[in-house]
Amino acid sequence: MNSNFMVSSFPLSRMRRLRQSVNIRSIVQSHQVSVDDLIFPYFILDGEKQSQEIASMPDINRLSIDLILADLHQLIPLGLKAIALFPVTPSHLKDNSGTEALNSDNLMCRAIRKIKSVFPQLLIVSDVALDPYTSHGHDGVLDKDFKMLNDETTEILVRQSLLQAEAGADMIAPSDMCDGRIVAIRKALEASNFKNTIIMSYSAKYASHLYSPFRDAVGSASALSGDKKNYQMNYANACHEALNEIALDISEGADIVIIKPGMLYLDIIKSASDNFTIPICAYQVSGEYAMIYQLSQGNATTLDNLMHEALTAFKRAGCSMIISYYTKKFILNLNKKII
Repeated sequence: MNSNFMVSSFPLSRMRRLRQSVNIRSIVQSHQVSVDDLIFPYFILDGEKQSQEIASMPDINRLSIDLILADLHQLIPLGLKAIALFPVTPSHLKDNSGTEALNSDNLMCRAIRKIKSVFPQLLIVSDVALDPYTSHGHDGVLDKDFKMLNDETTEILVRQSLLQAEAGADMIAPSDMCDGRIVAIRKALEASNFKNTIIMSYSAKYASHLYSPFRDAVGSASALSGDKKNYQMNYANACHEALNEIALDISEGADIVIIKPGMLYLDIIKSASDNFTIPICAYQVSGEYAMIYQLSQGNATTLDNLMHEALTAFKRAGCSMIISYYTKKFILNLNKKII
């Protein structure tokens, strides 16, 4: 018998002894979610005093930069350490090649500069991909068969990354799943003296059906032509493919890796945690958030408990950090004990 397991039998061993009260459950608990683990995503709108509800994502709004700043004035004193930014690009600025991504004064770059000027210590994660900027809703440049062109897209992503680093992003997060883009971005950052810019790579991003609310939020859902299966990963594959992707990104200069989605991919997270020492981030994606919200049926306590359980599962699987739309509620509920 494995010596790591208890060998005594009932009644010498009563497993429930360590569950009998709040204090004993807390003191023997092996995993704990804290505000330090969480990254809050914002959807950025152009203009001022602009707020738009997202029907498929309850309690999450698209916000203009000034309203994001107002939100941060509330959350940062309560412990928020990091945010992720996703721009909602006006349709008239979209084209087949995502040209607006290379505008140094685009919505993303303006948001980074403004937020950094007000909150210099806040960590900003900037999304690197072309889907918010393309008229077809894909993450890069397409060929005539609607397949993403890897090398041509990578060239654009490198330039996009440099613009975001120059604007002040702490972490560049390529979410496109192009081969070789991490080493290309890392070399460009080094050559441009952005040696301390962190690459948080979407290393294992699956072609999931759980992204629909996100695509509604950034305005790419209605324009999306076909699917993204020729570059995002097949969810039917076991861990080996993900481990290869992660290993490649680490070898190319990634500092942190993201596994997306999160809740249905805990086996991938656990395997990555067992095989790599690099920090691992789970993205609790929009569909996961919406499902839990729907399950709570408007009951705030049920929602809090369900979300806390889900976030704890990420920590149990080996995550160092979690991108979650529940982050704001978690922070505001910090003084509320959830058992």
